[in-house]
Amino acid sequence: MPVWFNPARELDALLRKVAPSVAGFDADFNPELRPSDPRHADFQANGVLAVAKKAKGNPRALATALVDAVKATGELDEKLFQVEVAGPGFINFKLTPVALGAWLREYRDESKWRAGAARMMGGRKVVIDYPSPNTAKQMHVGHLRPIVIGEAVARLIEFCGAKLTRDNHIGDWGTNFGILILAIRRAGFKLDSQSPTALDDLERLYKEGSVLTKADPAALDAARAELAKLQSGDAENLALWEEIVKVSNTACQRIYDQFGLKTDVILGESFYRDKVDQVYTELQKVGLAEESEGALVVWHDDEPRFSRHAETPMPFIVRKKDGSSNYASTDLATLLYRAEYFKADEIVYVTDGRQQDHFQQLFRTGAKWFTATKRTLPRLRHVWFGTILGEDGKAIKTKSGDPVRLQSLIDEATERAFAAVTAKSPELSETERKAIAKAVGIAALRYVDLASNRTMDYSFSWDKLLAFEGNTAPYLMYAVVRVRSIFRKNGIEVGKGEEGATDPETPTEIALARKLLGFTAALDLALEDLRPHHLSTYLHELAAAYGAFYAADTVNVDDPAVRARRLMLCARTCSILETGLRLLAIEPVERM
Repeated sequence: MPVWFNPARELDALLRKVAPSVAGFDADFNPELRPSDPRHADFQANGVLAVAKKAKGNPRALATALVDAVKATGELDEKLFQVEVAGPGFINFKLTPVALGAWLREYRDESKWRAGAARMMGGRKVVIDYPSPNTAKQMHVGHLRPIVIGEAVARLIEFCGAKLTRDNHIGDWGTNFGILILAIRRAGFKLDSQSPTALDDLERLYKEGSVLTKADPAALDAARAELAKLQSGDAENLALWEEIVKVSNTACQRIYDQFGLKTDVILGESFYRDKVDQVYTELQKVGLAEESEGALVVWHDDEPRFSRHAETPMPFIVRKKDGSSNYASTDLATLLYRAEYFKADEIVYVTDGRQQDHFQQLFRTGAKWFTATKRTLPRLRHVWFGTILGEDGKAIKTKSGDPVRLQSLIDEATERAFAAVTAKSPELSETERKAIAKAVGIAALRYVDLASNRTMDYSFSWDKLLAFEGNTAPYLMYAVVRVRSIFRKNGIEVGKGEEGATDPETPTEIALARKLLGFTAALDLALEDLRPHHLSTYLHELAAAYGAFYAADTVNVDDPAVRARRLMLCARTCSILETGLRLLAIEPVERM
């Protein structure tokens, strides 16, 4: 019998397949299979209780009949699984040491795990929208989360078998460009995309232009005129706009490079400026959009919050009063393009939680529009996140009240990491310590974000961020270094020396083996609602399980079979920790 990569998924599928053949069950049976208390079982199916309640039957009798039917199929190897009915009708599945050993030998490296996980997404075409900053603005601390969460989610989806397109949907079209172009012209400023201060200059000019247009109606009219020229295709304004976008993209790319962020396409709002008319036409044709106070809006009267009768009406404005497009119109045009051009089965949007209302309305409008026009709507998912707070519980800001720039945060993380690495490993050369500090600093910024549930706010603390104890990047990276040191001391590569390894025997060997196999459940949990913290939590627990194993069971023993299996456990721990960290976009280091 082949060894299952993800026993939980296979057991769930087997129970669903067999259940309709058993009296009392139907085709809609949900086993409610979930991880169990490891003292009793690895997985527990609780769904029989709901069936018994509905059928007014005996849950233990129904559970026993289902287990007997599963065994009769011959698809459940009893050398690999112990199965029993427990309590009022729970079905417990426990992996035997034989199963654990077989899994460790079969799934030994990233290529094997990737191949096993590929069934989870099965080649679905997915477009992910991140980090999507606005043009002509410095990236600040608020941009950390879309970069970090977006990259982790993208890597997770791709690892699990999706055909992924990363689309950096930048905000490069809108009313702010009229103000910026006016300010540039008035200052006689010459843009240079290679200048390290180019984006600073643009921000300064925009602030000056914004102050001017608020104070002087004539200046505001002039800014609107510049915007109208841009939108009508004026060559000079288009050339200046292109240079602004180039300056912004160049500056952002410097940040992306430091975080290892990958992009397949950059199709900003400007790309859709000639595609929004189709949106207006079709929404009106199918009766979804209507004129309201000069704007084109969509109401969702089937949802009280977005109904025209709500206490505070919140229409989905798809065209503004002045006839120009906005986020809603370009987002709808983007949805259509991704469905038709990329043939997306699924679209994932990674944004701040404050945009939840917008995306709820976007998804509702898209669903009704696609239904009315007989198109197939991709699955739409909003991966939203909370706010990064200072230790005082307030938004992180500089002394001047501005958001902390992201590059400043990166620089400080690197400096602090260098001090921590120097204190821990002063014998390393300065060059080595600087290289390690750069990797650890970025990793720490990433991990502190990914270790928390993305929908929660979290408090930023340098001490916790760079600690070598607890659920931190330095702790996990150092755990990898410690495991690798065993192989260095033995003069062999990771994964060597395990020939003839027997199945786990001691309690700590078995506990570590179970935790290693738990990688599949962590992937499932993280993928279910695109929450990377499930993977972070798992990696921390794996490092702790390895620590308990290492303290209890000496690796370098005389018995070759025992030594081989313990080296096998060490190798799998190292490889899964490294694979998991890379899924979080954290690159492990050889020494710390």
